[in-house]
Amino acid sequence: MHMFDHIKKILSLSALAVSGLMFVPLAATVTTSAHAVTLPDFTDLVDKVGPAVVNIRTTEKNKGAAAQGGAQGGAPGMDDEEMQEFFRRFFGQPGPRSPQQPPAPKGRKGPQQEEQQVPRGVGSGFIISPDGYVLTNAHVVEGADEVLVTMSDKREFKAKIIGSDRRTDVAVVKIDSKNLPTITLGGSSKVRVGEWVIAIGSPFGLENTVTAGIVSAIARDTGDYLPLIQTDVAVNPGNSGGPLINMRGEVIGINSQIYSRSGGYMGISFAVPIDEAIRVSEQLKSIGRVVRGRIGVQIGEVTKEVAESLGLPRAAGALVARVEPGSPAENAGVEAGDIITHFNSVGIEKSGDLPRLVGNTKPGSQSVISVWRKGSKKDLNVIVAELEAEAKVVKKEEKKPKQEQTLNALGLIVTDLSDAQKRELKLDGGVLIEVADGPASRAGLQPGDVVVRLNNTDIKDTKQFNGLVAKLDTNKNALLLVRRGDSSQFIPLRPSKP
Repeated sequence: MHMFDHIKKILSLSALAVSGLMFVPLAATVTTSAHAVTLPDFTDLVDKVGPAVVNIRTTEKNKGAAAQGGAQGGAPGMDDEEMQEFFRRFFGQPGPRSPQQPPAPKGRKGPQQEEQQVPRGVGSGFIISPDGYVLTNAHVVEGADEVLVTMSDKREFKAKIIGSDRRTDVAVVKIDSKNLPTITLGGSSKVRVGEWVIAIGSPFGLENTVTAGIVSAIARDTGDYLPLIQTDVAVNPGNSGGPLINMRGEVIGINSQIYSRSGGYMGISFAVPIDEAIRVSEQLKSIGRVVRGRIGVQIGEVTKEVAESLGLPRAAGALVARVEPGSPAENAGVEAGDIITHFNSVGIEKSGDLPRLVGNTKPGSQSVISVWRKGSKKDLNVIVAELEAEAKVVKKEEKKPKQEQTLNALGLIVTDLSDAQKRELKLDGGVLIEVADGPASRAGLQPGDVVVRLNNTDIKDTKQFNGLVAKLDTNKNALLLVRRGDSSQFIPLRPSKP
């Protein structure tokens, strides 16, 4: 190349760079490295699974829903004018306006609300059987009086809600047709962090929109019965209920939730694992609801301090904070302060594991609970019951007898429980906190709390408790089992030096 032509080319490129239009030959950059990684091509994948993904629109009888901003399934915080601007900027056309009830002429009543069907929301779903069973989210169809399913070929069907389960956010609807395209079901237990996935759905009502990303984490605990799959796939209002698909064209989850401070996508989305969704859907199809087991305990996490103080090898298991009266757990001998380490020989790593294991157990069956109590392991037989509505917590009014005392090394003044208080709280012993100061106050103890156990010793009365406190090593944490209302928890605190 002639020198003048070379300089002319450099000046030309410089001008483009200054104007903000610097063009780089992308193909050249990709081929220069011998170790370049080929980016995935999703086109064949979308062609394969797209026909089985559907748009779901719901309506309800007019009860003021349209005025509540949920009609078109738009983003929370985005009003009708903002939605119009969104469509004008990015699609060059006006978007659908939310239907609004015209005001009734003066002196006349408006039409009866129950006579009108108004749009309630927009979501997504996918067909799992040729005869028309569709999986979606429970919150997509919740409260709907009519469900309309639109396929990618523009066919539209009225759907029947077969059943929904709010605890897992899974619902099954049925459309009346045959030989429908279906999606291939995968296994969520084989999902790996970092693998490519795509989501297909109807964000903001835009049908069959495809977004891609990777799996960010698995088994995220956001509910008692549901460890979710976390991704960075763009999911927005309307994507709910759509499939999360791996590179083999298999659905591994149902897009269900996003983490957001504004109502829009912020880089974190969650999907219901397909294994759990299918298990729930089978029960919904057969009996219209999900049957779960329960044993009747309220639980909490086992902290490192609690594990060390109780002699547990590591911080694992579920701490029993409360045992419901008359529950299977109470009948089996489970006590507040127990650490449940195994259920039917399956280890409990974190407290969220227990309700899932119990929930998947058939009601009426006998199970074995392994608990850690006062430094030793104990196996208890329990008959699992069926999960029902949560029991009401009865507020107890504590009586506080007055007694002349001084603060002990834990910063406590305590008094004996009366026989009536013991019967009311169903305790054989314990002492009532009247004053909490110093270490006790810093640890969060309050007047009215009941100290049931100190380290591994059950508390009988004030004299015994203060005697044990006086012998505590001021260089080590003491561990109190404390009852507050209907719940119990372990409180570690360091005695003060005299």
